[in-house]
Amino acid sequence: MLSRKPEWAPPDAGNEFASKVVSGSPSALAKDAASTKLKQGRSYDLAALVEGVKASNRTILSKAITMIESNSPKHFELGQELLKQLLPYSGNSIRIGITGVPGAGKSTFIEKFGLWLIEQGKKVAVLAIDPSSSISKGSILGDKTRMELLSRQHDSFIRPSPSSGVLGGVARKTRESIILCEAAGYDVILIETVGVGQSETTVRSMVDFFLLMQIAGAGDELQGIKKGIIEIADLIVVNKADGDNIQRADAAKQDYLNVLHYLRNSTEGWQTRALTCSSITGEGIKDIWDEIVNFSDTTKKHGSFAARRTKQNTEWFEALINESVLHQFYQHPSVKRGLPDLKQKVADSIIPVAMAVKELLAHHH
Repeated sequence: MLSRKPEWAPPDAGNEFASKVVSGSPSALAKDAASTKLKQGRSYDLAALVEGVKASNRTILSKAITMIESNSPKHFELGQELLKQLLPYSGNSIRIGITGVPGAGKSTFIEKFGLWLIEQGKKVAVLAIDPSSSISKGSILGDKTRMELLSRQHDSFIRPSPSSGVLGGVARKTRESIILCEAAGYDVILIETVGVGQSETTVRSMVDFFLLMQIAGAGDELQGIKKGIIEIADLIVVNKADGDNIQRADAAKQDYLNVLHYLRNSTEGWQTRALTCSSITGEGIKDIWDEIVNFSDTTKKHGSFAARRTKQNTEWFEALINESVLHQFYQHPSVKRGLPDLKQKVADSIIPVAMAVKELLAHHH
């Protein structure tokens, strides 16, 4: 092959400044061809998306999720058709929600847990959910360097939380992403919560198993946790049980076990337990997975596993109806016209609130 000097080289440059023209690698060219096929003109090719997701092509899976996260009405129709075609291939996973106080080491744990699961022959998808992002119109999860080791694994798929709210919000997008990841063959789906408050209950409504991560700190840990969060957990894990912290972590685990006796279990037919683990040494990781497998087997026999999924689907359906009706109401031209004036009159105590609402609804008809 001819060696040629580049356009610019130092005056006294030797042969080491020569440049060569090299043909592209076949796999890279094939990948480009697959991506090109996806977009015909400016629209997505549905058949290529369906096949790409089923073939577990991570690039195409990412594109499919980007499409369902899009706010464009054109993408909405296509996205829903894609989901409809992939629904029969979904559902064969265990969906695990992971939450915890800031600083509990969730990301480090998820990376260690994910790597261990891949060693056991599993395919792991990590989706982050941040319901608060719809308020700030941007995700807290801007840091893409998280879980670097896990993201390099061929059998992993990591997706940050979508920013900005759309109809059905971040929760709808995450539920639909779960379906796509399952259709792509990921059999363990980890949903990480970012932000606090509403995210726990949102995640509980879309997962099979809910893991609450805690750390043993100074003082009485139990004071710092809302009873409600413990009641939605299927397993409490005290993280950072390593070095000088082992005894403290064991003591905290014992405290949780004592408290759990007095609380209602999150899942019918399952007794919530507490364990310790270390995301640094990997101690306790296998025990956590054994507990999840035991949960899956027990609740499938009991019937509560399938019952929960059915209930989650119908609740999601009802929530989306409510949201869609509200959305249509606010988009109605006469409501848009009448709302600012009535809002001001209510603010200035000119008319009673209930009367203003009645008037606005009359506008709508």
